[in-house]
Amino acid sequence: MKIRVVSKRAEIEDLDPGEKVIHLAFRPSNKDIFGLVKRCKDVEVIQIPASYRKTVSKSIEMFLEMQGVQLIEGDVWGHRKDINEYYTISPSVTEKIKDLRISGMNNEEIAKKLSKEGKLNKEMLLYILGRE
Repeated sequence: MKIRVVSKRAEIEDLDPGEKVIHLAFRPSNKDIFGLVKRCKDVEVIQIPASYRKTVSKSIEMFLEMQGVQLIEGDVWGHRKDINEYYTISPSVTEKIKDLRISGMNNEEIAKKLSKEGKLNKEMLLYILGRE
């Protein structure tokens, strides 16, 4: 799975309309979120750093909920946007998920365990688990 990293407002208008998971590395305004959802009709998740999450208005939260878009906290640790515009979730994460499911763990337990071990936060892991 790939997460499209957007580091500047100006990049929103150049996004592929089919993007599903987007990380905003800047503090988005209401206008930025509206523009993003308008541009990317298939977006399922918008991830923003925890410090920015606290500044998102209730009206935007309601708008995203009505559009079926999850707004989650998180970061893309160690990602260099100058090298690649996508943060790729390692196939080893998928393998660990499969192994933990076989061992009988539920999604909540898997997300909790893997968030402690890796670079992904619990909310993103729950999204990944829900897709599989």
